[in-house]
Parts: sequence; C-alpha cells; structure tokens
Amino acid sequence: MDKIMRRFGLSGKSIVPLISGTACAIPAIMGARNIENWKERLITILVTPFTTCSARLPVYAILISLIIPKERIFGFLSLQGLTLMLLYLIGFGMAVLSAAILNYFLKLNCKSYFVIEMPSYKVPMFKNVALNVIEKTKAFVTGAGKIILALSIVLWFLGSHGPTQNFKNAEKIITEQLSKNEVILDSDVLENRINSYRLENSYIGILGKTIEPIIKPLGYDWKIGIAVVSSFAAREVFVGTLATIYNVGSHSDEEVTIINRMAAEVHPVTGKKIFNFASGISLLLFYAFAMQCMSTIAIVKKETNSWKWPIIQFAFMSGFAYLTALIAYQILK
Repeated sequence: MDKIMRRFGLSGKSIVPLISGTACAIPAIMGARNIENWKERLITILVTPFTTCSARLPVYAILISLIIPKERIFGFLSLQGLTLMLLYLIGFGMAVLSAAILNYFLKLNCKSYFVIEMPSYKVPMFKNVALNVIEKTKAFVTGAGKIILALSIVLWFLGSHGPTQNFKNAEKIITEQLSKNEVILDSDVLENRINSYRLENSYIGILGKTIEPIIKPLGYDWKIGIAVVSSFAAREVFVGTLATIYNVGSHSDEEVTIINRMAAEVHPVTGKKIFNFASGISLLLFYAFAMQCMSTIAIVKKETNSWKWPIIQFAFMSGFAYLTALIAYQILK
C-alpha cells in the first residue's frame, strides 16, 4: 500500500491505523507510533478518527432502522445494509481526502522512506486471546459504561427537576388550558401532555431550548440537541440520552422500545415527524464526521505532545460535520 498511500501524504504503515480505526480510534492512533516520518505520522493521527469506529454503530443502527425502509435491491441486497456500508466508505474516503489536504498545507520538512521488518508469525495461544478479549471488554464496559451511567443519572435528574413555577404547576397549567379551550382528553393522553410540558420546563428542557436555534437548521429539536451535545463525551451516549429523555417524559409502564418512541415523536408546532428522512440523513452525516470522543482527543494530545493539533482536529471535524449536515438537511427537506 506504500505507493498508493504516498499520493495522499501517508505511509504504507498508515493503512494499519486506518483499518484498526474501525474498531476504536484510540489504539489505532497509538498504532501510528511505528511511522518514522513525523509528517506522515501526524497526518495519520489527525485523519484516523474519520474511519467509522464501533462507537458509531449504535447510532447508525437506530437511525437507519428509523429512516431507511426494509427493502431489498435485486432481491438480495438490503437497502439498510447498503446504507451502513456507504457510511463506512464515506468515513474512509473522508480520511484519505483529509490526508491529501493536510499533506498540501502542512509544510514540514521530513525525509520519507519505507523500511519494515516482517515478524515471525505464529498462531496465538487460545489462553492469551481469551484473556485479551476479557481485558478489552472489561475496559470498554468500565470506561464507556461509566460515562453512559453517569450521564444518564445526570440527565434523569435534570429532566425530573425544574427551576420555574411552570415545572412545579404543570398539571394545573395544562388542565386550565384544556378547560379554557373546552378540550377533554383521555386520562392517559392528559398525563402524557402534562409530563411533556413538565419536561420542556425542566433544567434539561431549558438547556435544550437554549441551544435549539443553533441546531434547528440541521432539522433537530431540543431533545436531539441534548443527545448530540452529551455524546461529545462519547458517541455511544446518544442512544442512552434519548432513552433517558423520552422515558422521563413518559408515564407508561409498557415496554416500548426507544425506536418506537423516536418514530412517534412529532414537532409540537408543525405536527410533522421529527425523525424524517431529511433529519435522519443529516444526523447520520453529522455522526460520520464529528469528533465526539474525549478519550480520542486526550490520546491525540499525548501522541503529539501538544494541545494545538487536537484543538485543530476537533474544530475542523465538528465544523465540517455541521456544514455537511446543514447542506444535507436543507437539500432533502
């Protein structure tokens, strides 16, 4: 791959971090240490997060199931599966394109050469493989799991409490509004309306409404905005955040999946579905390009020994993700 990758300012050794980035960007970035040329190594570190990591899969899975129909092309190709594959290709293509752009703009004088020693390949011991799998699984559960659990608790608290009288007197306000308009609702529908009003006037509702003008051009409401902002800590938090928000605003004891709740969500003013094709594609593209992993930013800082590059990386990826999502929504809506 060396001759091919050099056209984009990368080394043949860059292919290993780019491929392993589909699992997790953190060990992939650390895997760039064996690239001797500093410019090639730096470019590899900066573009690796574009590759679709496993943390994006829960987000992709839930959004694709919402907006892409369960149809088959030519009788055997799943449309949902092709969409997922396309997201992988877009991520890898953006990584290579970004590498070419960085290679043009980064003026670093570094000698480039390719030397590699092939190791003695041996079949690994089953015990070592098993221990490694257990160790990595435990690290993921205790790492990402702690973040998801902590944020879920914080979001639940913020969604269950509010600073204003509107939150405290939600039942009274809704009842008076209905009686004034002479509207009679079923008890379950009334309870749902009260909980929804209470959620909008909670701490998390106020925060969501504050950032809504920024994300509204992308087709998102304040609930999606909260999920997007919280997932900058870790992408996996997106699904858990929406589940927490929707469950806080619901009184039903029935087991209703988060997908069903998201599919039924409608805009209070327009009455249109929040998760339609345009907003779904916008959200998919945002998650395909945005840098939403504090751990990755930390490892980039460690590997480059500077805050300069992770800040540039975060700003570029987030800005590009916003612009792409904005264009996609405005075209498709």
